[in-house]
Amino acid sequence: MPLAQISPVILSLETAHQATAAAIEKVEEIGIPYTLTVVDGAGNLVHLTRQDGAAIASIDTSVAKARTAVYFGATTASLAGAVADGGPLATIQTSTTVPLAFVAGGVPILDEAGVVVGAFGAGGGSPDQDHEVALAAAAAVTASMA
Repeated sequence: MPLAQISPVILSLETAHQATAAAIEKVEEIGIPYTLTVVDGAGNLVHLTRQDGAAIASIDTSVAKARTAVYFGATTASLAGAVADGGPLATIQTSTTVPLAFVAGGVPILDEAGVVVGAFGAGGGSPDQDHEVALAAAAAVTASMA
């Protein structure tokens, strides 16, 4: 797996709102309440939205998914195999003090040069639904940066 270039750029609140708005459009299609998280290029929280009725656990999982996506510069869906028994990252979760999540729903946000400047995490539906929501959010931001 090639290493991603990750930027220490602080993602603006306006950009986080843009990502969240795109995610909410997708969530409305799905019809399930979500927690939606945006982190900057260092994995710091920029914005979190918990919709009415979203599972309490989705708060922590959406943050962990976003953080994992930015730390590894990859979607959490693509990292799931690496943490499986015998995988190259099988013990990574025991070697960090911050919660990470290797289940679909975290997607990095890239600038026009392909540098990771943040990530979006979604929690509330199935892993496939969470991935769709996070992809929509990240794509909206990436398209606006181009």
